[in-house]
Amino acid sequence: MADDALETYLNDHLAGSVSAIQMLERAAEDHAGSPLGPRLAELLSAIRAEQEELRSLIRRLGYSESSVKKAGAWLAQHASRLKVGASAERDLDRFELFEALSLGIQGKLKLWRALRVVAAKHPQLAGVDFPRLERQSLEQHDLVESWRIEAAQAAL
Repeated sequence: MADDALETYLNDHLAGSVSAIQMLERAAEDHAGSPLGPRLAELLSAIRAEQEELRSLIRRLGYSESSVKKAGAWLAQHASRLKVGASAERDLDRFELFEALSLGIQGKLKLWRALRVVAAKHPQLAGVDFPRLERQSLEQHDLVESWRIEAAQAAL
């Protein structure tokens, strides 16, 4: 039963990472010619690497990736584009993007913390540097939060 819960939990976070990557891909493309573009691309690269770590953990635990959850994340992200893309307020779009990313990174931090505390129950998690992953999440959150606050000043 606990293994089923862990598999579900990991797949929920994998689906979240799919959404985050799609948002960042779009944002990096939209801001390619601005000073923010390279910073978004750098964050995108880091989140892709962490997604691969999560996929590796799923495999190490003998679980499979949920294609249904990933498809749901894809659909949700594309549906959100309709709302965000329809807005004439580019500043509001940017603010909402950074807010969603900030919340998602907080969720990722909570994932790494939860896995750290249950790692003793799952020998396959031995050797995973959860403190490093937590630090990365905190640094990413602080960066995105600074962008979010700046965007709030412009949008609201």
